[in-house]
Amino acid sequence: MRKEQAHVLAISAVTDESKFWNGLKKAHGRLPAGAVWKLAIASRDGTRAVNVIAHGSADAVREFFEAHAGAHATTEYFEADAANAVGLAR
Repeated sequence: MRKEQAHVLAISAVTDESKFWNGLKKAHGRLPAGAVWKLAIASRDGTRAVNVIAHGSADAVREFFEAHAGAHATTEYFEADAANAVGLAR
């Protein structure tokens, strides 16, 4: 039986918008097996970003996210309450 993936929120305070998003583009192309990037969105001024990634755990998301964009933002990682989310595809 396959373990259900966690929906992880990665909420970032971005310090270098260009390098941050370029790093995430590289990360997207190198997603770990089974991971699915559900959403990537930035504030209009580019100082904040929210990403939703389905993967095994918040720690697993943190590991690959930080490797590609960690130097260009301070990011917090939380597992979403997917059962009570609105509009989050399973």
